[in-house]
Amino acid sequence: MEGSDDEMRLLVVGLDAGCRPVLEPLFEAGETPTLRRLFDVGSTGPLESQIPPWTASAWPSLYTGKNPGKHGVFDFLSFDGYDWDVVNATHVRERAVWELLSDHGFSSVVVNVPVTHPAREFDGALIPGMTAPEDPPCHPEGILEDVEVACGGYRVYPQSGPEPHASIEGYERTIELRGEAFRYLCRRFAPDFGFLQFQQTDSVFHERPGDKKAIEAVYRAVDRQLAATLREVDPENVLVVSDHGIGRVRGPEFRVNEFLRARGDVAARSGGEGMPTWSRAWENDLLEGEDAGDHETGALERAMNVAARFGITTQRVAGALDTVGLAEPIGRRVPNDWIRAASEQVDFPESRAYVRSKSELGVRINLEGREPSGQVPESEYESVRADLIDALSDVRTPDGEPMFDAVEPRETYFEGPEIGKAPDILTVPRAFDTAIVAGLDGEQFADPVEPWNHKRTGVVAAAGPAFEEGVSIEGATIFDVAPTICSLFGVPVDAEMDGGALSVVEPSERAEYPDYEPEPITATDDAGVEDRLSDLGYL
Repeated sequence: MEGSDDEMRLLVVGLDAGCRPVLEPLFEAGETPTLRRLFDVGSTGPLESQIPPWTASAWPSLYTGKNPGKHGVFDFLSFDGYDWDVVNATHVRERAVWELLSDHGFSSVVVNVPVTHPAREFDGALIPGMTAPEDPPCHPEGILEDVEVACGGYRVYPQSGPEPHASIEGYERTIELRGEAFRYLCRRFAPDFGFLQFQQTDSVFHERPGDKKAIEAVYRAVDRQLAATLREVDPENVLVVSDHGIGRVRGPEFRVNEFLRARGDVAARSGGEGMPTWSRAWENDLLEGEDAGDHETGALERAMNVAARFGITTQRVAGALDTVGLAEPIGRRVPNDWIRAASEQVDFPESRAYVRSKSELGVRINLEGREPSGQVPESEYESVRADLIDALSDVRTPDGEPMFDAVEPRETYFEGPEIGKAPDILTVPRAFDTAIVAGLDGEQFADPVEPWNHKRTGVVAAAGPAFEEGVSIEGATIFDVAPTICSLFGVPVDAEMDGGALSVVEPSERAEYPDYEPEPITATDDAGVEDRLSDLGYL
């Protein structure tokens, strides 16, 4: 089925962390009239995310229609033995929906969708979003330079501009450039399909938690760009989606590796080895390679090592500095090696099981034959995993409440050829009102470092003649978005997609497609990307 005219048939608007508890007060206060109108005239409902409900894994699930066991991205990081890298589009081992549309004769413009760098070829244009470096290569080659000339600049991350870090002005300018770039590309390519994602609707909660003024400013800026886009592009249909929700975390954070250390599963060490602290300073020296992190020990570092032996860790130093308002000015002047040297860290090769990354919500078993220095024989894998699941399921918070809603083997949530990349055990925090962390700091429980964090329930709104209007959408998940897009264009839905078309659109037939042949996985290896993810609390 070929596109027939220059009118955009469908615009998808991605609101990272968009959810009713955030949107309703904005609607009532009149801050976002364009968004409110779409929700008022369209069909709406909750959009359930996956486990884990985090940006880097959830957006690939949304734009492929497949769970991480099929597309292969479980977190912001990928792991190879004990080495790691930030994920990018080469880690996504399934077709994006705009590539599927391209195969059926429809063109697309995609702007700022996470985990889309490096851009793949298709009919249309793409500027990648989160996990891409600043000034990333785009599709077609050279298009970003044209965008920057036409729009007066472009940025993937707000701090690349002249405004202060995490400033309202920086958010607003980034959102403005996002909208202008999308409209320029639409004028140039006249696409059948558009996908415009806004990341700052999530970032503001991580960088300025609970800051009503900043949150309202971000959503006002998004609403202005949405209004301008609807006026100029005039899409036939609009689908608003989010990858997850967000809200307050009122329960404690649980240091799972401390719990595992008490059981004898985690070995720890100090001195700059093991799990990085993700504290950032002059430079990132945690890149792959035998010489990564090589350094000479200076007087300050030796002093911090001595302090660490007496329990004076960087976490405690940071708390003290924060109390007197000096964490930022002093912390950014302490080199990364010194910070890591004074922190107790997980020694992965010597441990039996551990949390590698808090945002994959999982425990990994150090398995013989799989990890370079595996400690658990393959014959004991299932018994060790069952024992860990039972132990974690029994964990209670200091107020006596269960820590987790569920502790399950990975097969409960993932299915597909990439499942071997997943953590062995998934831990689902209770109502996402508790949180897990990977660090070591003596105590198993503490007040949450991040008072706002992700929730599993996002939102969807569908407006336009292709959708049944004014009805509630029920039971929708992020896996339903790609099948819905296919159905609106009359494109057969990939039989391997895990979702189905939303109830407000007539579903297409399902069809078997040839096996996808993605490009070889390439390293991200970009210190700026790692810094940005660390600033947001993801690493």
